[in-house]
Amino acid sequence: MKYTAPWWLPGGNAQTIWSAMCARSTSSSQAAAVWRRERWNTPDGQDFVDVDFLQRGANADASPAPLLVLFHGLEGSSGSHYAKAFADVAAARGWNFAVPHFRGCSGEINLAPRAYHSGDFEEVDWLLERFAALQGGANTVVRPPLYAVGVSLGGNALMRWAGELGSNAARVVDGVAAICSPLDLAASGAAIDQGFNRQIYARMFLRSMVPKALTKLAQYPDLFDAERLRGVRDLHGFDDVFTAPLHGFRDADDYWRKASAKPLLTQVRIPALVINARNDPFVPAASLPKAQDASKHVLLWQPQEGGHVGFTQGGWPGHVRSVPEQVTGWLAEH
Repeated sequence: MKYTAPWWLPGGNAQTIWSAMCARSTSSSQAAAVWRRERWNTPDGQDFVDVDFLQRGANADASPAPLLVLFHGLEGSSGSHYAKAFADVAAARGWNFAVPHFRGCSGEINLAPRAYHSGDFEEVDWLLERFAALQGGANTVVRPPLYAVGVSLGGNALMRWAGELGSNAARVVDGVAAICSPLDLAASGAAIDQGFNRQIYARMFLRSMVPKALTKLAQYPDLFDAERLRGVRDLHGFDDVFTAPLHGFRDADDYWRKASAKPLLTQVRIPALVINARNDPFVPAASLPKAQDASKHVLLWQPQEGGHVGFTQGGWPGHVRSVPEQVTGWLAEH
Protein backbone atom coordinates (compact mmCIF):
# COMPACT_ATOMS: atom_id res chain seq x y z
CA MET A 1 0.00 0.00 0.00
CA LYS A 2 1.25 3.47 -0.74
CA TYR A 3 0.32 7.14 -0.58
CA THR A 4 2.16 10.27 -1.69
CA ALA A 5 0.57 13.66 -1.14
CA PRO A 6 0.36 16.04 -4.14
CA TRP A 7 3.14 18.60 -4.20
CA TRP A 8 0.58 21.39 -4.10
CA LEU A 9 -1.01 20.16 -0.85
CA PRO A 10 1.62 20.26 1.92
CA GLY A 11 0.99 19.57 5.59
CA GLY A 12 -1.52 17.69 7.69
CA ASN A 13 -3.98 20.55 8.16
CA ALA A 14 -4.14 21.38 4.46
CA GLN A 15 -4.53 17.71 3.58
CA THR A 16 -7.33 17.35 6.16
CA ILE A 17 -9.34 20.45 5.23
CA TRP A 18 -8.91 20.32 1.45
CA SER A 19 -9.87 16.65 1.29
CA ALA A 20 -13.11 17.28 3.17
CA MET A 21 -14.13 20.47 1.38
CA CYS A 22 -12.63 20.58 -2.11
CA ALA A 23 -11.30 17.26 -3.41
CA ARG A 24 -13.53 15.04 -5.53
CA SER A 25 -15.16 12.07 -3.79
CA THR A 26 -16.44 10.35 -6.94
CA SER A 27 -15.15 9.52 -10.37
CA SER A 28 -16.66 11.00 -13.50
CA SER A 29 -17.74 7.50 -14.64
CA GLN A 30 -19.94 6.87 -11.60
CA ALA A 31 -23.29 8.50 -10.94
CA ALA A 32 -23.75 10.29 -7.61
CA ALA A 33 -24.78 8.01 -4.77
CA VAL A 34 -28.51 7.42 -4.35
CA TRP A 35 -29.47 6.16 -0.90
CA ARG A 36 -32.33 4.05 0.38
CA ARG A 37 -32.94 4.57 4.10
CA GLU A 38 -34.12 1.95 6.55
CA ARG A 39 -34.95 2.61 10.20
CA TRP A 40 -33.85 -0.19 12.50
CA ASN A 41 -35.24 -0.45 16.01
CA THR A 42 -32.61 -1.01 18.68
CA PRO A 43 -32.61 -4.37 20.51
CA ASP A 44 -34.25 -2.86 23.59
CA GLY A 45 -37.06 -1.42 21.47
CA GLN A 46 -36.50 2.05 22.94
CA ASP A 47 -34.62 3.75 20.12
CA PHE A 48 -33.73 3.61 16.42
CA VAL A 49 -30.78 3.75 14.07
CA ASP A 50 -31.10 4.97 10.47
CA VAL A 51 -29.18 2.94 7.89
CA ASP A 52 -28.52 4.25 4.39
CA PHE A 53 -28.07 1.60 1.69
CA LEU A 54 -26.47 2.49 -1.61
CA GLN A 55 -28.94 1.94 -4.43
CA ARG A 56 -27.37 -0.24 -7.08
CA GLY A 57 -27.99 0.73 -10.70
CA ALA A 58 -30.67 -0.85 -12.84
CA ASN A 59 -28.02 -2.83 -14.69
CA ALA A 60 -26.37 -4.19 -11.55
CA ASP A 61 -25.87 -7.93 -11.28
CA ALA A 62 -28.70 -9.41 -9.21
CA SER A 63 -26.50 -12.20 -7.83
CA PRO A 64 -25.37 -12.02 -4.17
CA ALA A 65 -22.56 -9.55 -3.68
CA PRO A 66 -20.15 -8.61 -0.90
CA LEU A 67 -21.49 -6.04 1.54
CA LEU A 68 -19.28 -3.24 2.83
CA VAL A 69 -20.48 -1.46 5.99
CA LEU A 70 -19.00 1.91 6.94
CA PHE A 71 -19.09 3.32 10.47
CA HIS A 72 -18.68 7.09 10.21
CA GLY A 73 -16.69 9.49 12.33
CA LEU A 74 -17.64 12.13 14.88
CA GLU A 75 -20.74 13.97 13.58
CA GLY A 76 -20.38 12.19 10.24
CA SER A 77 -23.03 10.63 8.01
CA SER A 78 -23.58 9.07 4.60
CA GLY A 79 -23.02 12.58 3.25
CA SER A 80 -19.43 12.77 4.51
CA HIS A 81 -16.76 12.98 1.84
CA TYR A 82 -15.22 9.64 2.80
CA ALA A 83 -18.62 7.89 2.78
CA LYS A 84 -19.30 9.15 -0.75
CA ALA A 85 -15.84 8.01 -1.85
CA PHE A 86 -16.34 4.51 -0.43
CA ALA A 87 -19.81 4.36 -1.98
CA ASP A 88 -18.28 5.22 -5.36
CA VAL A 89 -15.58 2.56 -5.04
CA ALA A 90 -18.04 -0.08 -3.79
CA ALA A 91 -20.35 0.61 -6.74
CA ALA A 92 -17.43 0.24 -9.16
CA ARG A 93 -16.64 -3.15 -7.63
CA GLY A 94 -20.26 -4.29 -7.76
CA TRP A 95 -20.46 -4.46 -3.96
CA ASN A 96 -23.37 -3.52 -1.77
CA PHE A 97 -22.66 -0.66 0.60
CA ALA A 98 -24.33 0.64 3.76
CA VAL A 99 -23.78 3.43 6.28
CA PRO A 100 -25.44 2.94 9.68
CA HIS A 101 -25.75 6.30 11.43
CA PHE A 102 -24.77 6.54 15.04
CA ARG A 103 -27.68 7.75 17.14
CA GLY A 104 -28.57 11.36 16.42
CA CYS A 105 -26.42 11.61 13.27
CA SER A 106 -29.02 10.87 10.58
CA GLY A 107 -30.67 14.29 10.69
CA GLU A 108 -33.18 13.37 13.38
CA ILE A 109 -32.60 13.27 17.10
CA ASN A 110 -32.83 9.80 18.61
CA LEU A 111 -35.32 8.83 21.31
CA ALA A 112 -33.27 7.43 24.19
CA PRO A 113 -31.43 9.46 26.86
CA ARG A 114 -28.08 8.66 25.24
CA ALA A 115 -26.21 9.45 22.03
CA TYR A 116 -23.05 7.69 20.77
CA HIS A 117 -19.41 7.45 21.77
CA SER A 118 -16.00 6.31 20.54
CA GLY A 119 -15.99 2.96 22.33
CA ASP A 120 -19.56 1.89 21.59
CA PHE A 121 -18.69 -1.66 20.57
CA GLU A 122 -22.07 -2.99 21.75
CA GLU A 123 -23.76 -0.80 19.14
CA VAL A 124 -21.35 -2.04 16.49
CA ASP A 125 -22.04 -5.62 17.56
CA TRP A 126 -25.82 -5.66 17.09
CA LEU A 127 -25.55 -3.72 13.83
CA LEU A 128 -22.98 -6.12 12.35
CA GLU A 129 -25.02 -9.11 13.51
CA ARG A 130 -28.00 -7.73 11.62
CA PHE A 131 -25.92 -7.02 8.51
CA ALA A 132 -24.59 -10.58 8.70
CA ALA A 133 -28.17 -11.85 8.76
CA LEU A 134 -28.83 -9.87 5.57
CA GLN A 135 -25.89 -11.66 3.98
CA GLY A 136 -27.39 -15.05 4.79
CA GLY A 137 -26.87 -15.37 8.52
CA ALA A 138 -23.90 -15.13 10.84
CA ASN A 139 -23.75 -18.92 11.14
CA THR A 140 -24.04 -19.64 7.42
CA VAL A 141 -20.95 -21.43 6.13
CA VAL A 142 -21.17 -20.06 2.60
CA ARG A 143 -22.37 -16.50 2.21
CA PRO A 144 -21.25 -13.39 0.35
CA PRO A 145 -18.49 -11.62 2.28
CA LEU A 146 -19.25 -8.96 4.86
CA TYR A 147 -16.61 -6.30 5.45
CA ALA A 148 -16.62 -3.36 7.87
CA VAL A 149 -14.71 -0.10 7.71
CA GLY A 150 -14.61 2.50 10.47
CA VAL A 151 -13.48 6.07 9.96
CA SER A 152 -12.04 8.11 12.85
CA LEU A 153 -14.40 7.61 15.83
CA GLY A 154 -16.16 4.78 13.98
CA GLY A 155 -12.84 3.04 13.46
CA ASN A 156 -11.99 3.11 17.15
CA ALA A 157 -15.41 1.63 17.99
CA LEU A 158 -14.98 -1.03 15.28
CA MET A 159 -11.48 -2.04 16.43
CA ARG A 160 -12.65 -2.15 20.03
CA TRP A 161 -15.42 -4.51 18.85
CA ALA A 162 -12.90 -6.71 17.04
CA GLY A 163 -10.70 -6.85 20.14
CA GLU A 164 -13.57 -7.53 22.52
CA LEU A 165 -14.92 -10.39 20.40
CA GLY A 166 -11.57 -11.93 19.52
CA SER A 167 -12.01 -15.10 17.46
CA ASN A 168 -15.82 -14.78 17.63
CA ALA A 169 -15.66 -11.77 15.29
CA ALA A 170 -14.91 -14.13 12.39
CA ARG A 171 -18.41 -15.54 12.77
CA VAL A 172 -19.79 -12.16 11.72
CA VAL A 173 -17.35 -10.39 9.37
CA ASP A 174 -14.60 -11.39 6.98
CA GLY A 175 -12.34 -8.41 7.56
CA VAL A 176 -12.22 -4.90 9.02
CA ALA A 177 -10.34 -1.67 8.46
CA ALA A 178 -9.92 1.46 10.58
CA ILE A 179 -8.96 4.75 8.95
CA CYS A 180 -7.42 7.66 10.89
CA SER A 181 -8.88 6.39 14.14
CA PRO A 182 -7.94 7.88 17.53
CA LEU A 183 -7.00 4.54 19.09
CA ASP A 184 -5.56 6.37 22.12
CA LEU A 185 -8.43 8.73 22.93
CA ALA A 186 -6.59 10.63 25.64
CA ALA A 187 -3.70 11.50 23.32
CA SER A 188 -6.05 12.54 20.52
CA GLY A 189 -8.32 14.47 22.84
CA ALA A 190 -5.39 16.44 24.17
CA ALA A 191 -4.18 17.14 20.62
CA ILE A 192 -7.51 18.43 19.33
CA ASP A 193 -8.02 20.67 22.36
CA GLN A 194 -4.80 22.65 21.86
CA GLY A 195 -3.74 25.61 19.72
CA PHE A 196 -4.88 25.69 16.09
CA ASN A 197 -6.81 22.46 16.50
CA ARG A 198 -8.86 23.91 19.37
CA GLN A 199 -9.68 27.05 17.43
CA ILE A 200 -10.65 25.30 14.19
CA TYR A 201 -11.57 21.65 14.66
CA ALA A 202 -12.86 21.62 18.25
CA ARG A 203 -15.03 24.66 17.54
CA MET A 204 -16.38 23.02 14.39
CA PHE A 205 -17.43 19.88 16.26
CA LEU A 206 -18.92 21.84 19.16
CA ARG A 207 -21.06 23.95 16.80
CA SER A 208 -22.85 20.73 15.89
CA MET A 209 -22.69 18.78 19.14
CA VAL A 210 -23.77 21.41 21.66
CA PRO A 211 -27.13 22.22 19.98
CA LYS A 212 -27.85 18.50 19.63
CA ALA A 213 -27.05 17.95 23.30
CA LEU A 214 -29.42 20.77 24.26
CA THR A 215 -32.12 19.16 22.12
CA LYS A 216 -31.51 15.97 24.07
CA LEU A 217 -31.93 17.96 27.28
CA ALA A 218 -35.32 19.19 26.04
CA GLN A 219 -36.31 15.52 25.73
CA TYR A 220 -35.01 14.66 29.19
CA PRO A 221 -34.89 17.68 31.53
CA ASP A 222 -32.22 17.51 34.25
CA LEU A 223 -30.15 15.05 32.21
CA PHE A 224 -27.13 17.33 32.65
CA ASP A 225 -26.24 20.92 33.57
CA ALA A 226 -27.24 23.14 30.62
CA GLU A 227 -25.26 26.17 31.77
CA ARG A 228 -22.14 24.12 32.25
CA LEU A 229 -22.56 22.72 28.73
CA ARG A 230 -22.99 26.20 27.24
CA GLY A 231 -19.67 27.15 28.82
CA VAL A 232 -17.78 24.29 27.19
CA ARG A 233 -14.92 25.36 24.90
CA ASP A 234 -13.22 22.06 24.07
CA LEU A 235 -13.98 18.37 23.54
CA HIS A 236 -12.77 17.37 27.00
CA GLY A 237 -15.30 19.71 28.53
CA PHE A 238 -18.08 18.39 26.29
CA ASP A 239 -17.26 14.78 27.08
CA ASP A 240 -17.07 15.62 30.78
CA VAL A 241 -20.56 17.16 30.83
CA PHE A 242 -22.36 15.08 28.21
CA THR A 243 -20.71 12.04 26.62
CA ALA A 244 -19.19 10.40 29.69
CA PRO A 245 -22.10 10.54 32.17
CA LEU A 246 -24.73 9.64 29.56
CA HIS A 247 -22.86 6.48 28.63
CA GLY A 248 -21.81 5.13 32.01
CA PHE A 249 -18.36 6.70 32.47
CA ARG A 250 -17.27 8.67 35.53
CA ASP A 251 -15.86 11.62 33.58
CA ALA A 252 -14.05 12.47 30.34
CA ASP A 253 -10.74 10.99 31.49
CA ASP A 254 -12.44 7.74 32.51
CA TYR A 255 -14.23 7.62 29.15
CA TRP A 256 -11.12 8.28 27.11
CA ARG A 257 -9.18 5.62 28.99
CA LYS A 258 -11.79 2.86 28.90
CA ALA A 259 -13.10 3.46 25.36
CA SER A 260 -9.72 3.40 23.58
CA ALA A 261 -9.16 0.48 21.23
CA LYS A 262 -5.35 0.49 21.30
CA PRO A 263 -5.05 -1.80 24.38
CA LEU A 264 -7.26 -4.40 22.64
CA LEU A 265 -5.39 -4.67 19.34
CA THR A 266 -3.45 -7.69 20.60
CA GLN A 267 -6.77 -9.54 20.97
CA VAL A 268 -7.89 -9.08 17.34
CA ARG A 269 -8.25 -12.41 15.52
CA ILE A 270 -9.65 -11.37 12.13
CA PRO A 271 -7.91 -9.68 9.19
CA ALA A 272 -7.65 -6.02 10.18
CA LEU A 273 -6.08 -3.06 8.44
CA VAL A 274 -5.31 -0.01 10.60
CA ILE A 275 -4.38 3.17 8.70
CA ASN A 276 -3.03 6.31 10.36
CA ALA A 277 -1.19 9.17 8.69
CA ARG A 278 1.73 10.29 10.79
CA ASN A 279 0.87 13.97 10.17
CA ASP A 280 -2.75 13.63 11.30
CA PRO A 281 -3.56 16.78 13.34
CA PHE A 282 -5.97 14.78 15.53
CA VAL A 283 -3.81 11.71 16.20
CA PRO A 284 -0.25 12.32 17.45
CA ALA A 285 2.29 10.04 15.76
CA ALA A 286 3.77 9.16 19.16
CA SER A 287 0.44 7.64 20.21
CA LEU A 288 0.15 5.28 17.23
CA PRO A 289 0.36 1.53 17.86
CA LYS A 290 3.58 -0.28 17.09
CA ALA A 291 3.95 -3.85 15.89
CA GLN A 292 4.17 -5.17 19.46
CA ASP A 293 0.86 -3.46 20.30
CA ALA A 294 -1.13 -5.55 17.79
CA SER A 295 -1.75 -9.18 17.00
CA LYS A 296 -0.39 -10.87 13.88
CA HIS A 297 -3.82 -10.41 12.26
CA VAL A 298 -3.48 -6.62 12.27
CA LEU A 299 -1.63 -4.76 9.51
CA LEU A 300 -0.51 -1.29 10.59
CA TRP A 301 -0.06 1.17 7.71
CA GLN A 302 1.27 4.55 8.82
CA PRO A 303 2.22 6.73 5.84
CA GLN A 304 4.05 9.97 6.53
CA GLU A 305 1.32 12.12 5.00
CA GLY A 306 -2.44 12.15 4.51
CA GLY A 307 -3.84 14.30 7.30
CA HIS A 308 -7.02 13.29 9.09
CA VAL A 309 -9.22 11.29 6.71
CA GLY A 310 -7.55 13.17 3.89
CA PHE A 311 -5.30 11.33 1.44
CA THR A 312 -6.08 13.56 -1.54
CA GLN A 313 -4.43 12.18 -4.67
CA GLY A 314 -3.88 13.26 -8.27
CA GLY A 315 -3.87 16.58 -10.10
CA TRP A 316 -5.81 19.65 -9.04
CA PRO A 317 -8.30 19.59 -7.33
CA GLY A 318 -7.47 15.96 -6.50
CA HIS A 319 -9.67 13.09 -5.37
CA VAL A 320 -10.02 10.97 -2.22
CA ARG A 321 -10.65 7.59 -3.86
CA SER A 322 -7.10 6.25 -3.47
CA VAL A 323 -7.42 4.94 0.09
CA PRO A 324 -10.95 3.49 -0.42
CA GLU A 325 -9.65 1.67 -3.49
CA GLN A 326 -6.67 0.25 -1.58
CA VAL A 327 -8.78 -0.66 1.45
CA THR A 328 -11.41 -2.53 -0.57
CA GLY A 329 -8.66 -4.26 -2.51
CA TRP A 330 -6.98 -5.36 0.71
CA LEU A 331 -10.25 -6.62 2.20
CA ALA A 332 -11.05 -8.57 -0.97
CA GLU A 333 -7.63 -10.26 -0.81
CA HIS A 334 -7.99 -11.28 2.82
